[in-house]
Amino acid sequence: MMERMREGASSIWVKIILGLIILSFVFAGVGSYLAGGGQQVAATVDGREISQREFEMAYQNERNRMQAQLGDYFSTLMGDPAYVQQFRRSVLDRMVNDVLIEQRANDLGLRISDEQIRTAIVSMPEFQRDGRFDNETYNTLLRRSGMTPDQFAESMRTDLLRQQFLLAIQGSDFALSSELTALTKLEQQQREIRTLTLDVEAFTKNAEVADDEALAFYEQNPERYTRPDQVKAAYIELSGKGLKGTLEVTEEDAKAYFDDNQKKYGTAEQRQASHILVQGKDGDAKAKAEALLAELNGGADFAELAKTSSDDTFSGKEGGKLDWFERGVMDPAFEDAAFALNKGEISGVVESDFGFHIIKLDDIKEPQVKPFADVREDIIVELREQRAVEAFYDLQNQLAETAFEMPDSLDDAAQAVDATVQTTDFFSQNDAPGVLSTPVVLQALFSPEVREDGLNSDVIEIAPEHVVVVRVDDSRDEMVLPFDEVSESVKQQLAQQKGEEQAQAKADEMLAQLRDGSNALLEDAGLSFSDAEVISRMGTDPMLAQVAFGLAKPEGEQPVYGVTRDAAGDMLIIALDKVIEADVEPVSVDSQLAAQVQQMNAQQDVMATLDQLRNTAEVSYPELDAAANSHNGM
Repeated sequence: MMERMREGASSIWVKIILGLIILSFVFAGVGSYLAGGGQQVAATVDGREISQREFEMAYQNERNRMQAQLGDYFSTLMGDPAYVQQFRRSVLDRMVNDVLIEQRANDLGLRISDEQIRTAIVSMPEFQRDGRFDNETYNTLLRRSGMTPDQFAESMRTDLLRQQFLLAIQGSDFALSSELTALTKLEQQQREIRTLTLDVEAFTKNAEVADDEALAFYEQNPERYTRPDQVKAAYIELSGKGLKGTLEVTEEDAKAYFDDNQKKYGTAEQRQASHILVQGKDGDAKAKAEALLAELNGGADFAELAKTSSDDTFSGKEGGKLDWFERGVMDPAFEDAAFALNKGEISGVVESDFGFHIIKLDDIKEPQVKPFADVREDIIVELREQRAVEAFYDLQNQLAETAFEMPDSLDDAAQAVDATVQTTDFFSQNDAPGVLSTPVVLQALFSPEVREDGLNSDVIEIAPEHVVVVRVDDSRDEMVLPFDEVSESVKQQLAQQKGEEQAQAKADEMLAQLRDGSNALLEDAGLSFSDAEVISRMGTDPMLAQVAFGLAKPEGEQPVYGVTRDAAGDMLIIALDKVIEADVEPVSVDSQLAAQVQQMNAQQDVMATLDQLRNTAEVSYPELDAAANSHNGM
């Protein structure tokens, strides 16, 4: 138990289980819940539909997140249709869990206040600049995601409602000092054991295998002796690595690039403005904005009017003041109006995607350009990278053209790009070497055009600035190898199987005698136990420790026996002579162990709650059912 608890508490997978449940998609995922009906349904939960559009957006969002984290490894995983199906199911399961949790939270009467939503939004790192909430970043990100502030606030309300429910479950768990102390004693417990090894190889050597036995085994297990579909390949690999170091960038090149791109190495003009926002797109909203403008023209204080009348409550509390911004950040209409003002001027009514604004320009920062000396090294690095990319794609184009024009060989293509044609021995899709194991490359190698027609493949991109062209020099179909070719292997495998069975039988026989208090079989075989040793629960041999700590405590002087296999596969009989209890101080409920126990209990409670919610709800997966039926019909 202690090993499982300790390993579970420190496992990265356990740590992310709750994260996968609690966290939901901020923009595409949660925001898509607001989409309308009339669409294909991916899943239903007690009559509530999760549309296909919602699911596809959530799936793409999660796919992008995993791609950013795992890179090429994730691309390889996604080349496996079975993994893709499993991945899609996990995303849809999470969305179903979200709905179940939301429904249960609503049934319990849980609620999220507007102030909780505001606090959550202003603390989100996505909307922070220089350590504080930035209203422009907030509005820009919402605009890019196609959401209004009200829509995003409602999505946050749903998110926080789920979190409130889950945190309530987690917060109900606790650990008693007596429980923690008992767990600590178990963890620190030691055991005194002796071991006896039965060499499986010795039994294998003595195993007799007749020809008819081997033939029968061969005929009963043809899959063991089936050579898979195989090809012998030739390929050219082209990579952009190393090109940067071969390219020269002169001082004149760097200076010319600096002169042509000064905006890139300076700060753009920035402006600071205050605004009053009236949300809405109708005539009433515009009329309200014009009335506010009339008040300003009549001498009203801009900051005071923003505090009392602006629908942008975040900036309104600061008198409408926004942070510094440059072109390309704000709504285009807002931006054009702000950059047309002089310092201190107030605009007319400006219509944007968010409603109607009145803008006051507070200050201007003129653009500044860094000296060439400060950015010289950065420019040289950038130019090298640019030229390396250009050089690589020139080589890639030459490779593609020559491989296509001379499709019966890779020699001309290799000469065109100054590369070497590499060759392989026969291999299958399960043991392809190096870059040839990439799913897209395997697909090309075993395609009819390349394998059967003997043509060069197209240029295949396996990573940015990393491509290959392949061809098949020879191939052979899947076949069961003749018995004559594999008879020795068959006999070895059968002897190994017999040896393991005999060793297991001997170990079981010895174990039965030992438990009856007899050493006769050991003495007849000239075997004896090792000297006693003391092992801990987290010993160097996990299999030995697992069995030894699973044995009952010996009573009196009579050892308790068990059997396992060691790392070499030999049979290992264990004699447990003594259990050595640890003397520990009482463990505080504020300790790290207490936090681990509470976390594990909370995880179990959450998973049990989700199981209960699923068992009492009507959940269906039309999207997955349709995909399964389509697959079965093929």
